[in-house]
Amino acid sequence: MTALFHDRLNVALLALALLGLVSGLVFWLLGEPGFAAIAWTAGVIPVLAALCVEILRSLGQGEVGLDIVAALSMSAALLFGETLAAAVVALMYSGGTFLESFAQGRARREMSDLLSRVPRTATRHRNGALDEVPLADIAPGDLLLIRQGDVAPVDGTVESAGAMLDQSALTGESMPARLEHGQAVMSGSTNAGEAFDLRVTRRAADSTYAGIVRLVEAAQESKAPMARLADRYSLLFLIVTVALATAAWWFTGDPIRAVAVLVVATPCPLILAVPVALVAGLSRAAHFGVLIKGAKPLEALARIRTLILDKTGTLTEGRPQIVSVNRQGDLSEEQILYFAAALDQASKHPIAQAVVAAAQARGLALPVPESVMETPGEGVAGSVDGRRVVVGGAGFVAAQIGVATPEGTVLTAGSVVVSLAVDGRLAGHLVMADALRAGTADLLAGLRRLGITRILLATGDRRAVAEAVTEGLGLDAVRADLTPDQKVRLVVTERKTGPVMMVGDGVNDAPALAVADIGVAMGARGAAASAEAADVVLLVDHLDRLLPGIEIAQRSKRIALESVAVGIGLSVLGMVAAAFGYLTPVQGALLQEVIDVAVILNALRALRIVPGQTGQGAGSPADATARRLPRPKSTAA
Repeated sequence: MTALFHDRLNVALLALALLGLVSGLVFWLLGEPGFAAIAWTAGVIPVLAALCVEILRSLGQGEVGLDIVAALSMSAALLFGETLAAAVVALMYSGGTFLESFAQGRARREMSDLLSRVPRTATRHRNGALDEVPLADIAPGDLLLIRQGDVAPVDGTVESAGAMLDQSALTGESMPARLEHGQAVMSGSTNAGEAFDLRVTRRAADSTYAGIVRLVEAAQESKAPMARLADRYSLLFLIVTVALATAAWWFTGDPIRAVAVLVVATPCPLILAVPVALVAGLSRAAHFGVLIKGAKPLEALARIRTLILDKTGTLTEGRPQIVSVNRQGDLSEEQILYFAAALDQASKHPIAQAVVAAAQARGLALPVPESVMETPGEGVAGSVDGRRVVVGGAGFVAAQIGVATPEGTVLTAGSVVVSLAVDGRLAGHLVMADALRAGTADLLAGLRRLGITRILLATGDRRAVAEAVTEGLGLDAVRADLTPDQKVRLVVTERKTGPVMMVGDGVNDAPALAVADIGVAMGARGAAASAEAADVVLLVDHLDRLLPGIEIAQRSKRIALESVAVGIGLSVLGMVAAAFGYLTPVQGALLQEVIDVAVILNALRALRIVPGQTGQGAGSPADATARRLPRPKSTAA
């Protein structure tokens, strides 16, 4: 509500300033200078009052901004009867404030929306029946039914013989985990197998998922807001302005000269050019599938020197894929995949669905299996094209065909084996793993060329898996077996040496995304929690979108700084001319408007940024990346 109130206030102030200026000009043209002065003053007073409140608030927080110059120029102009000049300054300032508010507005919902992934009700066993009850009514000791595809609403233990759970959103482990009777289940886990009973150990408010939400809230509160780019130059500019205005009045005895100096000094090049350039950068980034939630994150993105990457769903695809096919008989690799995928069509298990997807991707026409019998979490048996087929874990398949479990299958860390038997004989194995995204090495090299000097991996997965996946990437460090709060501590530690960007897509990444200088979420398929906590959302699940996003941020900031330098330089020349009496307050205000137009036109160059065409060779990897990225037909900044 506070942000909405400020946005509406800025619109109202801009409207009042414009109305006051226009109505005053109408009265002046009608030969009513008295009414014109009243109208101009009426348009200035609300803007000046709101400005003074903002100045007092900033001073209370120990901040000194360029708003003081605008307040001085409007006050002095009103005091010495230069009401038209005051009205022009009021319009310039209110317009700049409106644009700044627009540029820095964030497209975030309330943090309570993070809980939308967890159901509001649960199915509870009670007196031999099932009741649908609100989460608030669930107490430790209750027995819940978790159906296939349901999300565990609270922490508990497996009461059934076993359960197959997808915990990737919490732990970063891409492969579903098989939990036995009595093992702990974290809230936020998805049931990837058959329905099972869950014995509640914690209330919803005390469970894992609710704790992650609280971590995100605390992390966001601890992140200090960035100072406006303009304010970094404010104190020096303020001193120069006041000194020059005082000297002009002191040596000439004419207060109007001081007013003229203050009017020309009104820092609209800083107030206007910066947000205009950054808003243009936001719009440009959206064309490349990078949604940046405001001007502050865009500015911060341009300063990033350290990158921390999550593994599952970020550095990797986040879904199991076939990495090799090991033959054990006469069937070809394609035939092994054909029989395994045809039978796996009857299973909803994530591994089975990945096998089916791999076969379909290769254009295999799969027949409908017959006489199917599934052992949840183990495998499937049935008939395909009249042949008896068994597919599943190595132990399950060996037991089905009456042989010993095969030995000697070499696996890399993080991979699983799907075995296949046809007509009572072992036919082969499908080795599956969460594969590294294509082009990752080139992407990391491109990021280093853009100024990122340190790249780390932070994952909740096992160290052996993390090291196997990232081998040869040249990462500066690999941090594995991390809990959400340990990821937060890692980000905080790295921030001591420079700005940090964190990239992730799971609920477990949300706290780290919130505390980083820039949090980046994989928005197309990532968890809602990480997307809400992030400053930047990649609208498609391609990590290489970081390259154009960072380059656009850097060049937008450079254009903003150019606009500031030119605008302030011209303003200083105008102040000197006003001090020597060559400019009246109204002329100074009009000159400042001309300067504003010049710097705004320069700032709008950010709309024409094409990543890879400036500061890169025509054949550079960055340029190639920009050319191969498809642009959405319509994307709102």
